[in-house]
Amino acid sequence: MSIWFAEMNAESLDRLARGFAERIGIRFTDVGADYLCAALEVTPEVHQPHGILHGGVSAVLAETVGSVAANLCVDPQRFTCVGQELNANHLRPVSRGRIIATTRPFHIGQRSQVWGIEIRDERERLTCISRLTMAVIARRDDPASDP
Repeated sequence: MSIWFAEMNAESLDRLARGFAERIGIRFTDVGADYLCAALEVTPEVHQPHGILHGGVSAVLAETVGSVAANLCVDPQRFTCVGQELNANHLRPVSRGRIIATTRPFHIGQRSQVWGIEIRDERERLTCISRLTMAVIARRDDPASDP
């Protein structure tokens, strides 16, 4: 049984993750009943000065895949999910090739969600693990009504 509010495919997920994630090359690759995957090519454009993947890019990849997943678990007409906390442990440097992030939920509640994200290299070695906490908030019809 799927955890998603609506059916999606990788192409439709790419449209949800436009903006910065799109600019650095994050692309969704797989949707399962309880997981999402997104990939990124590690090139010099996403390196830190020592020639390896910038840790912030791993964090962006983790937050992107987790945030999209969280928002797919709620009725988008009534709720939105926003990040509260991201933890990332960088375990192995990557200088080139493709990395793939896979996210699965630890908790899907009415007011919060917690997602686990594993990032692996092309040889399936774990390079980064993350935990993302998302707040589930009611949508407001009128953005000007914010206090």
